[in-house]
Amino acid sequence: MLFEPTYTMIGCLTDEIRAYDKRVEMLCEQVYPETGLLRQVPGVGPIIALTYVLTIGDPRRFDKSRQLGSYLGLRPRMDQSGESNPQLRITKAGDATLRTLLIQSAHYVLGPFGPDSDLRRWGLRLKERGGKHASKRAAVAVARKLAVLLHVLWRDSATYEPLRNSKN
Repeated sequence: MLFEPTYTMIGCLTDEIRAYDKRVEMLCEQVYPETGLLRQVPGVGPIIALTYVLTIGDPRRFDKSRQLGSYLGLRPRMDQSGESNPQLRITKAGDATLRTLLIQSAHYVLGPFGPDSDLRRWGLRLKERGGKHASKRAAVAVARKLAVLLHVLWRDSATYEPLRNSKN
Protein backbone atom coordinates (compact mmCIF):
# COMPACT_ATOMS: atom_id res chain seq x y z
CA MET A 1 0.00 0.00 0.00
CA LEU A 2 0.99 3.55 -0.61
CA PHE A 3 0.33 4.80 2.94
CA GLU A 4 1.71 1.83 4.89
CA PRO A 5 5.03 3.54 5.80
CA THR A 6 3.10 6.56 7.04
CA TYR A 7 0.85 4.39 9.23
CA THR A 8 3.90 2.61 10.63
CA MET A 9 5.56 5.92 11.46
CA ILE A 10 2.39 7.22 13.14
CA GLY A 11 2.26 4.04 15.25
CA CYS A 12 5.89 4.44 16.31
CA LEU A 13 5.40 8.10 17.20
CA THR A 14 2.27 7.27 19.19
CA ASP A 15 4.23 4.70 21.22
CA GLU A 16 6.98 7.25 21.91
CA ILE A 17 4.44 9.86 23.02
CA ARG A 18 2.87 7.33 25.42
CA ALA A 19 6.31 6.54 26.85
CA TYR A 20 7.04 10.25 27.42
CA ASP A 21 3.61 10.71 29.03
CA LYS A 22 4.44 7.91 31.48
CA ARG A 23 7.81 9.52 32.26
CA VAL A 24 6.13 12.86 32.97
CA GLU A 25 3.56 11.12 35.22
CA MET A 26 6.38 9.36 37.10
CA LEU A 27 8.31 12.62 37.45
CA CYS A 28 5.22 14.33 38.88
CA GLU A 29 4.58 11.57 41.39
CA GLN A 30 8.15 10.96 42.55
CA VAL A 31 10.03 14.25 42.25
CA TYR A 32 7.27 16.90 42.33
CA PRO A 33 4.42 15.54 44.48
CA GLU A 34 2.99 19.06 44.87
CA THR A 35 1.70 18.74 41.31
CA GLY A 36 -1.00 16.46 42.74
CA LEU A 37 -2.55 19.49 44.44
CA LEU A 38 -2.80 21.30 41.11
CA ARG A 39 -4.14 18.31 39.21
CA GLN A 40 -7.29 18.36 41.32
CA VAL A 41 -8.63 21.02 38.96
CA PRO A 42 -10.27 19.55 35.83
CA GLY A 43 -8.31 20.57 32.75
CA VAL A 44 -4.99 20.63 34.60
CA GLY A 45 -2.99 17.55 33.75
CA PRO A 46 0.55 16.49 34.56
CA ILE A 47 2.20 18.66 31.90
CA ILE A 48 0.42 21.85 32.97
CA ALA A 49 0.97 21.11 36.68
CA LEU A 50 4.65 20.34 36.18
CA THR A 51 5.20 23.41 34.00
CA TYR A 52 3.44 25.57 36.59
CA VAL A 53 5.54 24.23 39.48
CA LEU A 54 8.81 24.55 37.57
CA THR A 55 8.02 28.05 36.33
CA ILE A 56 6.85 29.49 39.66
CA GLY A 57 9.46 27.64 41.73
CA ASP A 58 8.42 28.71 45.22
CA PRO A 59 4.79 29.60 45.91
CA ARG A 60 5.82 31.96 48.73
CA ARG A 61 7.65 34.30 46.37
CA PHE A 62 4.34 36.05 45.61
CA ASP A 63 2.75 38.00 48.46
CA LYS A 64 -0.66 37.84 46.80
CA SER A 65 -1.90 35.16 44.45
CA ARG A 66 -3.39 37.83 42.20
CA GLN A 67 0.12 38.95 41.24
CA LEU A 68 0.47 35.83 39.11
CA GLY A 69 -1.79 37.27 36.40
CA SER A 70 0.66 40.08 35.76
CA TYR A 71 3.69 37.83 36.19
CA LEU A 72 2.45 35.51 33.46
CA GLY A 73 1.32 38.30 31.12
CA LEU A 74 -2.36 37.48 31.45
CA ARG A 75 -3.60 41.00 32.01
CA PRO A 76 -4.63 43.70 29.52
CA ARG A 77 -2.16 46.40 28.59
CA MET A 78 -2.85 49.91 29.80
CA ASP A 79 -2.83 52.92 27.50
CA GLN A 80 -4.76 55.68 29.22
CA SER A 81 -4.91 58.98 27.45
CA GLY A 82 -7.20 61.71 28.64
CA GLU A 83 -10.75 60.42 28.71
CA SER A 84 -10.08 57.26 26.69
CA ASN A 85 -9.21 53.97 28.31
CA PRO A 86 -9.15 51.41 25.47
CA GLN A 87 -8.96 47.71 26.18
CA LEU A 88 -5.75 46.44 24.62
CA ARG A 89 -4.27 42.97 24.18
CA ILE A 90 -2.58 41.11 27.02
CA THR A 91 0.96 42.08 27.95
CA LYS A 92 2.45 38.62 27.17
CA ALA A 93 5.12 39.12 29.80
CA GLY A 94 6.50 36.06 31.55
CA ASP A 95 6.71 32.46 30.45
CA ALA A 96 5.01 31.91 27.08
CA THR A 97 4.77 28.13 27.49
CA LEU A 98 2.90 28.29 30.78
CA ARG A 99 0.65 31.07 29.48
CA THR A 100 -0.23 28.96 26.43
CA LEU A 101 -0.92 25.88 28.54
CA LEU A 102 -3.15 27.82 30.94
CA ILE A 103 -5.15 29.22 28.03
CA GLN A 104 -5.55 25.70 26.62
CA SER A 105 -6.82 24.57 30.00
CA ALA A 106 -9.22 27.52 30.06
CA HIS A 107 -10.59 26.48 26.68
CA TYR A 108 -11.27 23.03 28.12
CA VAL A 109 -13.01 24.52 31.16
CA LEU A 110 -15.21 26.69 28.92
CA GLY A 111 -15.74 24.01 26.28
CA PRO A 112 -18.52 21.44 26.00
CA PHE A 113 -16.69 18.82 28.09
CA GLY A 114 -15.70 21.11 30.96
CA PRO A 115 -17.33 20.05 34.23
CA ASP A 116 -19.59 22.43 36.13
CA SER A 117 -17.62 24.73 38.45
CA ASP A 118 -17.61 28.30 39.68
CA LEU A 119 -14.76 29.03 37.28
CA ARG A 120 -16.74 27.70 34.30
CA ARG A 121 -19.89 29.60 35.26
CA TRP A 122 -17.94 32.83 35.64
CA GLY A 123 -16.17 32.35 32.31
CA LEU A 124 -19.40 31.56 30.47
CA ARG A 125 -21.00 34.72 31.87
CA LEU A 126 -18.07 36.72 30.48
CA LYS A 127 -18.43 34.96 27.14
CA GLU A 128 -22.17 35.76 26.98
CA ARG A 129 -21.52 39.49 27.23
CA GLY A 130 -20.75 39.28 23.54
CA GLY A 131 -18.50 41.47 21.56
CA LYS A 132 -16.11 40.81 18.77
CA HIS A 133 -13.65 38.69 20.72
CA ALA A 134 -15.76 37.60 23.70
CA SER A 135 -14.67 33.97 23.73
CA LYS A 136 -10.97 34.85 23.50
CA ARG A 137 -11.34 37.45 26.23
CA ALA A 138 -13.17 34.95 28.44
CA ALA A 139 -10.48 32.30 27.89
CA VAL A 140 -7.72 34.70 28.93
CA ALA A 141 -9.71 35.79 31.99
CA VAL A 142 -10.34 32.17 33.00
CA ALA A 143 -6.64 31.37 32.46
CA ARG A 144 -5.69 34.27 34.74
CA LYS A 145 -8.15 33.11 37.39
CA LEU A 146 -6.91 29.53 36.98
CA ALA A 147 -3.31 30.67 37.61
CA VAL A 148 -4.45 32.34 40.83
CA LEU A 149 -6.48 29.28 41.87
CA LEU A 150 -3.53 26.95 41.29
CA HIS A 151 -1.29 29.20 43.37
CA VAL A 152 -3.74 29.18 46.29
CA LEU A 153 -4.11 25.39 46.13
CA TRP A 154 -0.34 24.92 46.08
CA ARG A 155 0.53 27.52 48.72
CA ASP A 156 -2.15 26.42 51.20
CA SER A 157 -2.13 22.69 50.35
CA ALA A 158 -5.87 23.10 49.91
CA THR A 159 -8.52 20.84 48.46
CA TYR A 160 -10.23 22.06 45.30
CA GLU A 161 -13.95 22.70 45.65
CA PRO A 162 -15.47 23.23 42.18
CA LEU A 163 -18.70 24.83 43.42
CA ARG A 164 -17.39 26.58 46.52
CA ASN A 165 -19.08 29.94 45.85
CA SER A 166 -22.34 28.36 44.69
CA LYS A 167 -23.09 26.65 48.00
CA ASN A 168 -25.94 28.76 49.31
